[in-house]
Amino acid sequence: MAVSHAIVFDLDDTLYPERSFTFSGYRAVAAAFADRIGASFDLCSRMGELFDTPARGRVFDVVLAEAGVTDAAALVPEMIDAFRRHQPDIRLHPDADAALTRLRAGHRLGVISDGPLEMQSNKVGALGIGPRVDEVILTDRWGREFWKPHPRAFEQMATKLAVPPEQCVYVADNPAKDFVAPNALGWRTVFVKRPDGIYADRQAPPGGEAGAVIESLEALAAG
Repeated sequence: MAVSHAIVFDLDDTLYPERSFTFSGYRAVAAAFADRIGASFDLCSRMGELFDTPARGRVFDVVLAEAGVTDAAALVPEMIDAFRRHQPDIRLHPDADAALTRLRAGHRLGVISDGPLEMQSNKVGALGIGPRVDEVILTDRWGREFWKPHPRAFEQMATKLAVPPEQCVYVADNPAKDFVAPNALGWRTVFVKRPDGIYADRQAPPGGEAGAVIESLEALAAG
């Protein structure tokens, strides 16, 4: 499909596999806390097993309980902090790497992403995205209340790229929150529905349906 004069991407599970960041964080946490937890099982492997279960959001609580740790309430916040602050071992999706190169010559490029600021900044640095786009907006810089679907990031992005909203497109992976604001502002929206996407099956709220659906960023034509 042809794209507009500005292409703005989401980060997690759009430009790189979010699962890889999570497992990178599990490795960092396991290395940092193994001696303190003293589990009889491999912490990293067990956290990985829990990722695809309903316990994903409580992984640290679960492994501490299974290890018989009695002061879990004090330890979990430290583990979350280590997870968020670690230097991630992540790589761009091959189609994302190619798209950033292919689209660079003829379009203004940007990234808008939610999530704790230091964590998202570490991801951007690890992926080497900064020099490859014109603007990166991490919404947590203003506070969580400005995470998507708040429109501020999209309004500011269009201004910074000096492109009118009708000539902007947002490419993202989570129908539950990603497209409400850009749709309302007159952007074009594209849902990249990767087969292994964590949020691929989320339902879009009213007004939050993407204008187009693709399975790979290869479908973004440079014309």
